[in-house]
Amino acid sequence: MGRVLLYDTTLRDGTQAEDISFQVEDKVRIAKRLDELGIDYIEGGWPGSNPKDISFFQAIRHETLSHSKIAAFGSTRRAKVTPAEDNNIQMLIEAKPDTVTIFGKSWDFHVREALRISLEENLELINDSLIYLKEHVAEVIYDAEHFFDGYKANPEYALQSLKAAADAQVDCIVLCDTNGGTLPHEIPAIMKAVRKTVSTPLGIHAHNDSECAVANSLIAVDCGAVHVQGTMNGFGERCGNANLCSIIPSLSLKLKRDCLIDGKLASLRSASRYVYELANLTPNKHNAYVGNSAFAHKGGVHVSAIQRHPETYEHIRPELVGNRTRVLVSDLSGRSNILVKAEECGIELDSKDPVTLEILEDIKALENKGFQFEGAEASFELLMLKAMGKLKHYFTVNAFRVIDTLRESDKAPVSEATIKVKVGGKIEHTAADGNGPVNALDTAMRNALVSFYPQIAEVKLLDYKVRVLPSSQGTDSVIRVLVESGDRDSRWGTVGVSSNVIDASYQALADALTYKLYKDNL
Repeated sequence: MGRVLLYDTTLRDGTQAEDISFQVEDKVRIAKRLDELGIDYIEGGWPGSNPKDISFFQAIRHETLSHSKIAAFGSTRRAKVTPAEDNNIQMLIEAKPDTVTIFGKSWDFHVREALRISLEENLELINDSLIYLKEHVAEVIYDAEHFFDGYKANPEYALQSLKAAADAQVDCIVLCDTNGGTLPHEIPAIMKAVRKTVSTPLGIHAHNDSECAVANSLIAVDCGAVHVQGTMNGFGERCGNANLCSIIPSLSLKLKRDCLIDGKLASLRSASRYVYELANLTPNKHNAYVGNSAFAHKGGVHVSAIQRHPETYEHIRPELVGNRTRVLVSDLSGRSNILVKAEECGIELDSKDPVTLEILEDIKALENKGFQFEGAEASFELLMLKAMGKLKHYFTVNAFRVIDTLRESDKAPVSEATIKVKVGGKIEHTAADGNGPVNALDTAMRNALVSFYPQIAEVKLLDYKVRVLPSSQGTDSVIRVLVESGDRDSRWGTVGVSSNVIDASYQALADALTYKLYKDNL
């Protein structure tokens, strides 16, 4: 079995997703990261559709890629004009990509209702567009749009459309499930019929509207496809495209098919998160293979089992894709969870130590009040250290006050916080303004502590989440605050719970600063 070629369309199809937009600089950076990962084709956009995509093809020519080919996307010529007269075709050539990919209609319904031309005329524009491009571009790929729907509606015509492309000697014909409605069991018979009609190498392009895009892509490969199109993290319009972050490891580790350069699979998770970062989106923790929760274990029975044999609850070793096993702590935890988390934190606990049981009971009591330690592992580590009597007392907050003042009706309120902090025998009383009450309190607390602990200045507040707990009622609600903080070396999460959002925020912020001081061994 030969190598499966990977074709990434994050920079074109992926940008059609709601809430996703990349600047030209972002697209260039992503292309370079995909090249490092070992993706074979990077579809940069449709140069005939907007100035941004034209700018990308101009910019990427100044970059040196080690592996990937840059593909430009477009459509067959318009009816009533020749390819030489068609502006879209000409702009594809002028973009000077390594590869050109164009789509054409395979579904007779689309030919009649969207193009409003005869079925025969559609076959002509597919064929002569591709012939023309083959004369001007080194490699041409044909995307048979809506092929699976077209085949189910009129198999004879759908196959004729593929033959029109094959007769033009294209390098690959890609079967597209554009509406995402095809189910996995339908793929084999359709691909068998295609293979009897054309001998051109086949590819698959699946959308995820039925949650089957990855499954359809893998089955297509099993049926002979040698080219797979998709996007990083499954980005794409509607429900998204086939997720390459799931397809790549499934091909490599499950189907034993070569698709990446040796050694690159371990960088898949970091590449996934890089694309999320440039898209300004929070990574989906439940993504297969690369998500934070992909190898996270919460039930005590699970944790006990993976300590003996990881394969009891992990289908692959997470390190293969750059991920890691995580043990969560919650009211479902058993002693195994506590012991594993203690080991991760470099804390020695004995399963028979009464402290272990005390920590477990504390966790269950706190989670019953609304605390959650799954995203606040620093707070959990502090909890363990306190129970063991190993946490130094760094500071005491004797009092704080936060005031919001609306001074002008057409302007935002002004927030001010004052705080009194005791370190050793000294008391520091400071005040600070802020962009909102929590920011003011955070700034005042740091200002009070930095003269005692200068490294507090290194701590950055990276994320702040507030959640009203489901069992709460109206303005009497209990609120959970999760804070993510970081310095030059690491990031950590802390939690606070209260009926008062300022108090919950204070708890999380105080834990964040305490953890910094503990981490620095002060």
